[in-house]
Amino acid sequence: MSLFFFLLLWFYVSHALPPPRGFYLNCGSSSPTKLNEINYTPDQEFITVGNTTTIKQKDLLPILSTLRYFPDKSSRKHCYNFLVAENSKYLVRTTYYYGNFDGKNNPPVFDQIVGGTKWSVVNTTEDYAKGQSSYYEIIVGVPGKRLSVCLAKNANTVSSPFISALDVQSLENPMYNSTDLGLYKLSLIARNSFGGDGEMISYPDDQYNRLWQPFSDQKLTTLTSKSSIKPSDFWNIPPSKAFVEGFTATKGKPLELLWPPFPLPATRYYIALYFQDNRSPSPSSWRAFDVSINGVSFSRNLNVSTNGVMVYSGQWPLSDQTKITLTPAKDASMEAVINAGEVFQVIPLGGTTNIIDATALEDLLESIKEPPVDWSGDPCLPLANSWTGVTCSKEKITRVISLNLTNRGLSGSLSPTINTMTALKDLWMGKNKLTGPIPDLSPMTKLETLHLEDNQFSGAIPESLAQLPNLRTLSLKNNRFQGTIPIALLQKKGLTIQASPENMPSTNTTGQIRVANN
Repeated sequence: MSLFFFLLLWFYVSHALPPPRGFYLNCGSSSPTKLNEINYTPDQEFITVGNTTTIKQKDLLPILSTLRYFPDKSSRKHCYNFLVAENSKYLVRTTYYYGNFDGKNNPPVFDQIVGGTKWSVVNTTEDYAKGQSSYYEIIVGVPGKRLSVCLAKNANTVSSPFISALDVQSLENPMYNSTDLGLYKLSLIARNSFGGDGEMISYPDDQYNRLWQPFSDQKLTTLTSKSSIKPSDFWNIPPSKAFVEGFTATKGKPLELLWPPFPLPATRYYIALYFQDNRSPSPSSWRAFDVSINGVSFSRNLNVSTNGVMVYSGQWPLSDQTKITLTPAKDASMEAVINAGEVFQVIPLGGTTNIIDATALEDLLESIKEPPVDWSGDPCLPLANSWTGVTCSKEKITRVISLNLTNRGLSGSLSPTINTMTALKDLWMGKNKLTGPIPDLSPMTKLETLHLEDNQFSGAIPESLAQLPNLRTLSLKNNRFQGTIPIALLQKKGLTIQASPENMPSTNTTGQIRVANN
């Protein structure tokens, strides 16, 4: 979506509203700024990678005058991380203004990811050519206490992904509750107030800082409401200002609205439509009509009063052009009316990473220094954007099955909780500068190969390694272990051991032992 964000400043009279709850980041900035009575803060507290720059252009809104970009071509994703309320619901908005920051006059195309789900492709080319910024929104449920928002290269990315601003807005539990956000996410397609062509509605008129773009249609009659609705009477808590104007049709005739005004891919959508009788409140101030979408009944005998009403569907199939038809009842004295609408694409959750595996990797991240720069966000998902060195299974609840950080320049130690990754088959940490003892790995019963060579591990070689039933390769050479390999390991059938001479039995001088299966 696009906004005429620059050469246009928004000024509002301060309302007696509390500030919206969430995180509002002015990406790439070194100082806070205020927009629409919302305080935007610098983003460095929430991300550790990327470069920053300033757009050299006059009259830009503050949140568009700086950006953070990500030139590292080896990184699988670049993530912002937030500590959030457990079992909560958030609206995430990403804003982009290219501004030719890289001098190539060619905005990059890249992916954005929320949690472990690929959200959408970011392509600001058309908006930038019109002098506009672009924004994207998604509504997500967060079962845990962490939320990540990531950018990632795709096959069409030829330059550095970037971001100008990031909003993470807390929502109330009843909002958009017809969709199970434990299974789906809602990616915004359109949110419009009908009938007007003036200002966009946002905070403080919408206390959740949703953006309601004005939408006009010269073929339809515009009307103005003479009363206000109460937002809290609606599950989605829409702003009363979205009901001020609306569309109507000639008396006795159906109202036909082509909206959204662009073709949609064939899939399922969340649709919410908002209506209000525009007359002064009285016993006769109501309208009755049927609502259909592309010829299919959406709501029958809808009674619309001055209090307003919302009708919705959490899983409605749409494709190509969408036509909303409001047909008055045969005995209706007033024509149909519509004031606002929202459409979201329903996106299935991209899966879930096993929480124990994810926690173990976070512990490892804390215990090592200089980890790969993309060790942020979901460790496994999407699978094409898993952490460097991490391979995961293709299951609904994915497991870490391989960890290969060979020759990564790591220092620090192996965290004890690494042994909770019980689906791990291969653990390769060789050719680094890791120190300390080898933790107890005996719970990792699926482990087949263990490479710890060329580090600075110390202490005794654990006898518990002999309890790993599937272990067939063990490489320990060039470390600082004390003592020799335990007898139980030497006698383990089908295991090949590589170790330094000082850790080998006195009868072995080759540095390698292989015990045959038979």
